[in-house]
Amino acid sequence: MLAPQPNFWRNLRDLPDSLAISAIVAGFINVLVGYSGPVLIVLQAARAGGLSDALASSWLWAIAVGGGVTAMLLSLYYRQPISAPWSTAGAALLVTSLAGFTLAEAIGAYIIVGAATMLLGYSGLFERALALVPQPVVMGMLGGILLRFGIDMFAKLQESPALVLTMMIVFFILRRLKFRAPTLIVLLVGIGIAFFSGQIHIENVTLALTTPIFTAPVFRVEALLTLALPLFVLALTSQYAPGVAVLAAAGYRPPINGILMAMGLGSVIVAPFGGHGMNLGALLAAIITNPDAHPDPNKRYTAGVAVGFFYMLFGLFGATVISLFAGLPAPLVATVAGLAITGTISSSLTSALKETHTRDGAIVAFLCSAANFSLFGIGAPFWGLVAGVAVHTLLHYGEAADSQ
Repeated sequence: MLAPQPNFWRNLRDLPDSLAISAIVAGFINVLVGYSGPVLIVLQAARAGGLSDALASSWLWAIAVGGGVTAMLLSLYYRQPISAPWSTAGAALLVTSLAGFTLAEAIGAYIIVGAATMLLGYSGLFERALALVPQPVVMGMLGGILLRFGIDMFAKLQESPALVLTMMIVFFILRRLKFRAPTLIVLLVGIGIAFFSGQIHIENVTLALTTPIFTAPVFRVEALLTLALPLFVLALTSQYAPGVAVLAAAGYRPPINGILMAMGLGSVIVAPFGGHGMNLGALLAAIITNPDAHPDPNKRYTAGVAVGFFYMLFGLFGATVISLFAGLPAPLVATVAGLAITGTISSSLTSALKETHTRDGAIVAFLCSAANFSLFGIGAPFWGLVAGVAVHTLLHYGEAADSQ
């Protein structure tokens, strides 16, 4: 596995020679898909909390620009394709929870979550906890999480069969021809078909910069329990754990303690502008960690830099980008996302089911994570890990001791 290489200036000097068009495309698609759905959840949460359009735009500016800067710096420092998106699960939580608090109280909770994340990284406890989980179980969880992206691609067939089928056929023909960046061509083909069939609607798009708005935090115990604690748990279970698995599946050794401290610090900085926190990229990170992003794993960090650049760019023009992406048809976005991570789904399942003695725990983790449910406010990836480890422990506990 590729170990962390903390040498920011050397990696920065190597950037021009390491950068490839496929890495730029992978970064763009990562941000495109990230904006197409999760942004709408953030806007729902903003409306539920009674925020003005200006405050909602500031929120988007904070999580996009903050995540972009963090992704660029971490990718350059560790020479790994690291992204730092906001938590979609956290935004979904805020849709139902934000209305009971003022923005200042919510920001106080965001700061507490960021500080707790920094402390967890400094302690090293998260990395030790992950070491106790069998890697095939983690890969099973990852496969289950990503499965719904692949399924959604086929589910969109009934909505726009010509668009989806054409994009699929083009993708696999290009794979057969060993084309270096097949997703770029697929994206262009999809946009072309959607345009000529009247499925793209960008008539109301206007170019406008976002102005961030500072709000002083207020710390309240109720907000700590209702907002901060669930946000913290969701980030660890739905972002950091699968995010580590994505990087490991690509052959990297994720510097999780450094990532936690950097993400926590970045979250504290952007919180007063409305940002509910940034996390290690998980589901969509598969787009920039697989060989389609760059055939050389040692140069694939450039895809993480590209993600950071596009997040910063889109964050600066938040309102414009939202209206632009809203004009793209859902089948196009779903198909691009599904095709971009087919390789990661394949590799994660191969790793999960390779060894017979860990196969039962891995398949339980896969099925549980793929179910995409929530129990006690905690998402399926966490329960997939718990169930997989429980099954593995039940079947193999004491085997080493018995054999001695």
